[in-house]
Order: sequence, then structure tokens, then C-alpha cells
Amino acid sequence: MEDLLDEMRKLIVELGDSNRIKKLVNEALTRKTPLSKIIGDGLRRGLEEVGRKYENGEYFLSELLYVASLMNDILQMLKLHLKDQKMESGEVIILGTVRGDIHDVGKNIFKMLAQAAGFEVIDLGVDLEPEIFVEKLKETNAKILGLSALLTTTRLEMKTVIDRLNQAGIRNKVKVLIGGNAVTQEFAKEIRADAAAFDAAEGVEICKRWVSS
Repeated sequence: MEDLLDEMRKLIVELGDSNRIKKLVNEALTRKTPLSKIIGDGLRRGLEEVGRKYENGEYFLSELLYVASLMNDILQMLKLHLKDQKMESGEVIILGTVRGDIHDVGKNIFKMLAQAAGFEVIDLGVDLEPEIFVEKLKETNAKILGLSALLTTTRLEMKTVIDRLNQAGIRNKVKVLIGGNAVTQEFAKEIRADAAAFDAAEGVEICKRWVSS
């Protein structure tokens, strides 16, 4: 099984044939490999390496978009299996990329890992107006909000969202998790977010701690 997941990771990093990667995912599912291992040890590790290559200038936007499209296809493949998983938390996470930012690779990885951990994830998409987050939180009474930003030029939109939560009188009812290449722990403290995650797996662990406390 580890060889299968390792091949999956390598193919993602090497921008390999998408059909071959999908076949490996299906083979892992046939072998009853836990979704957490497929997503964590295969997909996530591969995506993290692609992300590092992008940050280092080895890969460009076209490579990033290729991998993002592939991950979206795989997510569709896994949806049925995710529904069949025993839900551990039953908690809802509202998730989205802030206004001015259209990147969603990290957000989608987090979504898959969170679903595999038993969360219901409502993904609002990318380039979102702050009011959309507020409206969805009010509508669902969700207790966790995940905000993503890849660009340093858009991360201040996270503060805008938190300001809107305060104005709506619901900030104290919601835990705010921020993530993406643009965020730091210092920035999280500055905008009074509850936590910052530097990868999707860490973000899910933070959410699991919140619902178990």
C-alpha cells in the first residue's frame, strides 16, 4: 500500500499522467485503503511538494492550475466514499478564499482532509465578498470559519471578514482559522484570528481540537 501511495505522490510532483494518478486512487480504494491515508500520505504530500516548487520558482501558474484541476477531479471521485465514512464530529466548517484571491489548491486539500475527518464542509468558493461569509454563518450556525489566501496583497481581506463578524455580533460564536502561503502566526494575532495553519493537515487537527474541547 505504501508503494502505491508513494507512486501517487511522485506522479503528482512530476505532473504525471492524470489518468494514471486516478487509476492509482481507484486501486487504493479497491484495496480498502483508508481515505485519510490516500488523502494525507498520497495526495497531500504530493501537493505540498508542488506548492514548494511553485514558491521556489521551479513551477509556474500553469503547473499549479494543472494540479488544481486534477485534485478537483479526484475530489469528485472521492465524494461518494467520503459520504460513506463514519462521521466523527458532525461539525460544520464554512470555508472560502477571500476577496481578490482566486487560488484554491490549499483550500481544496483542507476540504478533503476535513471531510475525511468527519466534518461537513461548506465550500463557498473563491474571491468572496466578506458579507457572504457572515450570511452563511448566520444561516447555518456553523462554529468554525476557514479563510484562505495565497497572496500577501489579499490577506488583509481576512481582517475585513473578522471585522464584519464583529459588526454582525457573531464573532464570539465562531472560531476563525486562517491558512495559505500569505499567513503567519503573527498575522493571525494581529487580526485576532483564533489560529493559523501552515498546511491543511495542521488546520484539520486544530479544528478537531476545537470540537473536542
